[in-house]
Amino acid sequence: MENTLISKKLRRLKMTGIAETLENRIEEAIKEKWSYSDFFEILLTDEIERRTNKQLTLRLAKSRLDQNKTMETFDFSFNPKIQAATVRELSQCAYIEKKENIFILGPSGVGKSHMAQALGHEACRREHETLFYCTYQLFEWIYAGRGDGTHKRRLAQVIKTPLLILDDFGLQDLNEAQQTDLYQIIAERYEKSSTIITSNRDFDEWPSIFTNPLLGSAALDRLVHKGIQIIVEGQSYRLDAFKKSCAKSRKTKE
Repeated sequence: MENTLISKKLRRLKMTGIAETLENRIEEAIKEKWSYSDFFEILLTDEIERRTNKQLTLRLAKSRLDQNKTMETFDFSFNPKIQAATVRELSQCAYIEKKENIFILGPSGVGKSHMAQALGHEACRREHETLFYCTYQLFEWIYAGRGDGTHKRRLAQVIKTPLLILDDFGLQDLNEAQQTDLYQIIAERYEKSSTIITSNRDFDEWPSIFTNPLLGSAALDRLVHKGIQIIVEGQSYRLDAFKKSCAKSRKTKE
């Protein structure tokens, strides 16, 4: 009865982490003869872990990251040319503290998007707000805000995000208004936040994303100032998976 009343008060105080583990912790404390301070510290740890996990769940939900594209699920062994040590070092997220950008370049299907999202997951785990978007879809979403009066709010949301991940950069053409939005995002985030960009286009081609060459040159200059480049070469994961599926299908028929 006494513990039930305590549990109700804990939930009223929104300390459900303690409330959920209270009974078990009391039993452990009696059995192992914990000191009062040890018992209290463990209860607080339970609450901190619950809040940390809840915040992580919210960050991941807002990030738009694929929940399956993590460091744990990335197959470094598939492509020996991948700079595994560099990627694992970047997963510690020091680049976010330094306001550096990461460029992951290479042909289609080599794991660029997975790698970028895996780094995004690590950022979320380290309490950095993250936003992942296919580049064209992001600017379609921002552009749509011009029709309902939310354009400035959407633009500001992207600009203030500590880690922005732009996938398939330069894959599809942007109209002039979208190009202006892209430049503003790059300019406003310069030396304030980090951006990860994946692209199958070389750096030399990036200015051509802008119809105004001066705008393109200024944007690229800001992007690469604090940039870390990762080149991913090799065969396509998707093509390899397709070949394996076909081979398995033939064996089944035989």
